[in-house]
Amino acid sequence: MTLIPRFRRFFSLDRGAADVERMVDDELRFHFDMTVKDLIARGMGAADARREAERRFGDVERTRDGLERIDHERIARTRRLEWLSGVGQDLRYAARGLRLTPAFAAGVVLTLGLGIGANATMFGIVDQLLFRPPAYLADAGRVHRIYLTRTFDGKETAHGNFEYRRYLDLVSGTTSFSDAAGFWNATFAVGTGEQSAEMLIGAVTGTFWHIFTARPVIGRFFTPDEDRTPDGASVAVLGYGFWQTKFGGRSDALGSQLRIGSRAYTIIGVAPEGFFGTAPTPPAAFVPITGIGAAISPRTPSSYFTKYNMRWMEMVMRRKPGVSIAAATADLDKAYLRSYEQQRAEQPQTPPSAVTRPHAIVASILRERGPRQGKDSKIATWLIAVSAIVLIIACANVGNLLLARALRRRREIAVRLALGISRRRLLAQLLTESVLLALLGGLAGVALAQWGGGVLRTMLLPGVTWTSTLADSRVLAFTAVVALVAGLLTGLAPAMQAGRSDVAAALKAGVREGTYHHSRLRSGLLVLQGALSVVLLVGAGLFVRSLHNVRSLRLGYDADRVLFVNSELRGTKLAPAERIALTRQLAEQGRAMPTVAGVSLVATVPFYMTNVEDLFVAGIDSVSKLGTFELQSVSPEYFATAGTRILRGRGIGSEDREHAPLTMVVSQSMAKRLWPGREALGQCVKVGADTVPCTTVVGVAEDIKSGTLADDPGYYYYLSIEQYGLEHAALFVRTRGEAAAQVETVRRALQHSMPGDAYVTVVSLDGLVDPERRPFQLGATMFAVFGALALLVAAVGLYSVIAYNVAQRMHEMGVRVALGARSSDVIRLVVSDAMRLTIIAVVIGSAAALAAGRWVAPLLYNTSPKDPAIFGGVVATLLGIAVVASIFPAVRAARVDPSVALRSD
Repeated sequence: MTLIPRFRRFFSLDRGAADVERMVDDELRFHFDMTVKDLIARGMGAADARREAERRFGDVERTRDGLERIDHERIARTRRLEWLSGVGQDLRYAARGLRLTPAFAAGVVLTLGLGIGANATMFGIVDQLLFRPPAYLADAGRVHRIYLTRTFDGKETAHGNFEYRRYLDLVSGTTSFSDAAGFWNATFAVGTGEQSAEMLIGAVTGTFWHIFTARPVIGRFFTPDEDRTPDGASVAVLGYGFWQTKFGGRSDALGSQLRIGSRAYTIIGVAPEGFFGTAPTPPAAFVPITGIGAAISPRTPSSYFTKYNMRWMEMVMRRKPGVSIAAATADLDKAYLRSYEQQRAEQPQTPPSAVTRPHAIVASILRERGPRQGKDSKIATWLIAVSAIVLIIACANVGNLLLARALRRRREIAVRLALGISRRRLLAQLLTESVLLALLGGLAGVALAQWGGGVLRTMLLPGVTWTSTLADSRVLAFTAVVALVAGLLTGLAPAMQAGRSDVAAALKAGVREGTYHHSRLRSGLLVLQGALSVVLLVGAGLFVRSLHNVRSLRLGYDADRVLFVNSELRGTKLAPAERIALTRQLAEQGRAMPTVAGVSLVATVPFYMTNVEDLFVAGIDSVSKLGTFELQSVSPEYFATAGTRILRGRGIGSEDREHAPLTMVVSQSMAKRLWPGREALGQCVKVGADTVPCTTVVGVAEDIKSGTLADDPGYYYYLSIEQYGLEHAALFVRTRGEAAAQVETVRRALQHSMPGDAYVTVVSLDGLVDPERRPFQLGATMFAVFGALALLVAAVGLYSVIAYNVAQRMHEMGVRVALGARSSDVIRLVVSDAMRLTIIAVVIGSAAALAAGRWVAPLLYNTSPKDPAIFGGVVATLLGIAVVASIFPAVRAARVDPSVALRSD
C-alpha cells in the first residue's frame, strides 16, 4: 500500500524543508513500529519481527527521500499556482481601478509611452550602428576591419581605404590571420535600356565568403580562382531582394546575363535573405573585385594591382584562434612597414617612414566603432543618454502622479489594512498597478518607435537599411526590460509610502486633517524633471545653433546652385576625341537651356572624388610632407559657374589653351603654406615630376571645403583642363534657381545626346555636402524633439503637482480669504511656490549643462557650449512655463468661496 495519501495531511504550504524532513521521519517511524507490533501479535519473535519489517520497508532512506521530493514538488507547484492566482487577482484589481480613472491611466500610459518609445528608437539606431555585427558573420569577435595610419605635420590620420597592391602585401606578409578579404561597395548602372538603374554593388574578393557562414539559396558563390588579377571572371551572385524583385525568385535566373556597369555578368548564385555583406543596405549583386578594378582604370588596367596610387577598397581580416589583438596588430605593423618601404623604392617622392610613422590598426568590424567613427554615431551615442533623461523625466512625472494618487487613497489603504490585508500584499498590489501601467506604456512606446522612429531614421540616416521595430527581437526585449524597470521605479515610492501608513491616525483623520501633506519627495521629483529639462533644452539650443552655422558656412562655391553631371558610357566604344566631343556637346546643350546660367568642364568634385599629383617647388625638399594638395582641372567658365571667388590675380582663362604656357590657380591656404610671407603670384610649381616645365601661379582663389567641414581648409589648386586633359571630364551646371529642383529636368535634356546604353547622372553639390551636415541635423532634430518632450512632460508634471496641492489646500485658502487675504495674495502664494521649485531646478540644470559642455563641445560647429544666449533663452522658457503652469490653479484658488471651503469639513 502507498503511504503518501496518509502523509499528505501533515504538510501545509507554510512548512519549510526541516519540518518536512522531521515529519517524514516521524511518520516512517510510526508505521515501522506499528508493523513490528503487528508481526509480534501474530506470533513472531521481536528480532524476527524487526527483520521482517525492515525487509518489507526496504531502503528507508530512499523511501524518505522520494517522499520528501514528491511533497517538495507538490508544495512548490501549489505555491506557484497560488502566486499566479495572486498576480491575476492583483492585475484584475489594478485594471478595475484604472477603468474608474481613465484620464489618469491615459496620461500615465502616454507619458511613459513617450519616454519608452524614445529609448526604443535610439536603442534600435545605436544597436545597429555600434553593437550588432553583420548578419551571418562567423566568429564576429575575431573579425576586424583594418585601418592604416600616417602622420603629417605631427597629426596622425587613419584611413580604411587600400590600394589592391597594399592588400596583397598585407595578406602575404602576415601570419596572425586565418582569413582576409577585400571589398568595395559602390553604385553601378544595372540592367539595359530604360530598365537600367543605379544600384549598390558589392565588389568582393573570392575569399570574402569565407568570412561569413552564409550559404547560397541557389547556385554557388564565386571562388578565389575566379577573382584573379588582372581581370576577374564575369560572374555575379545576386542579392536576395534583387533576385525576388527582378527575377521573381525563379531558379532559372541562374545562367542569365546581367549588365552591371560596362560589363555583362553571368548569374551563378543567389545570396541568402538578410545577407548584406559589409554594406549598410542590401547590394543588388556581388561581383569579383578584380574585374571592377580593371574597369575603373581602363587606360592602364594593370595599375590597380601593380601600383600604390589608387586607394579605393576596404579590408577585413580574421585572427587565428589564440592570437591576441596586440599580437595581430604587431604582425600587421611589420607587414605594412615592409609594404611602405617597397612603395618608397618604386616612388622615391614618398616621405620616409621615420617622418610618416606608418602603422596599422586592428579595429571592430563595425565602421562606426573604428578610428574613423563619424559624428553620426557619436551623436547617436549621446542621444542614448538624452533618451534616458527623457525616460527619467517621464518616470519622475508618473511617480509624482502615483504618489499623489496614493495620498488621495490614504484612508482607503488604512481601511484595507485594518480589515487584515498584509502590508506585503498591499505593496504587491500597488507595484502591480504601476507595472501594468508601464507595460501599457511599453506597448505605446513600441508603436511610437515603429512609426516615429522609422520616419526619423529615414530622414536623418537614409543610407542605412533598418530592421522594423516590430520584427527586431533585440529592440522588443530592450523595450520590455525598460518598461518593467520603469514600472518598478515609478511604483516603488508610492507603494512604500502607502505601506508605512499609520492606520489609526488615517482612520481617525477628518476630511481636512491629513489630506494635504507637503511631500519633499514630490518636490524633489519636480525639481529633477525641471533640471533635466534644462539640460536637454540647452543641448537642443547648442545643436540648432551648430546646424545654423553649418548651413550658413561659406563652402567656397555655391552648392545650392550647382549640379554635377557625369557621363557613363557603359561599354560604348568611343575614341578619346569622340569622348571629348561628346562632353563638349553636353556642355553646349546645357548652356542652351533657359534654366541654366553657366556650364563648366571639371575633372573632380568636392565631397565625391579627388585627384592628387606629386608637386615640386623650389626650396622645399618634399611638398607631400606638408599635407595633401588636391587638384582640380577646369575650363575658363569654372569660377563663374561654381561661384568660387578669385582673391588676387586671375582665374583660368580662354588664353590657357593646350599649347600655351602652363598656368595654375592656388587656394589661399595653399599659397600661405608653400610661400609663407611671400607673394604666390608668379611662383613656379612642377606638377607630376621634377623634370616637367614650370606651371606658373596666375591667381589665388578663396579656400573651399572639399572633404570635410572642419576648420582646416585643406589645400586646393586649379589647372586648365585644356592643358591637363579633357578625356574624362565631367560638367558643373549652374542653375538659375535651386539646383536640386532641376536635377531631373537637366538629366532628361542631356540624356538625348548619349549614344547606345550610355547615360548621364545628375546630382546637386548640395546633396553631396549633405552627409557632412547630417550629424548636425541629427543632433539638432533629436535634441529638439527630446527637449520638447521633456519640456512638455515637465510642464504637465508641474501643473499636476500645483493643481493637486491647490485642491488639497482649498480649506486653507478659504481661511486665508476669510481672514482678509486678497486674490492677488493667494495667486502670489501659489505662483511663488512654483517659481521657487523652478528656480532650484534651473540652477541645478544649468550647472549640469555647463559640466557636460566639455564632452559635447567636439560635436558642435563654431558654437560655444557655454553660449549665454542659449542658456538665457532656456532659463526664460522654463520660468515662463512655470508661470503658465501655475497661474490657472492659482486663479482657481483665488476664486474660492470661503463659506464653501469652511463647510467642507
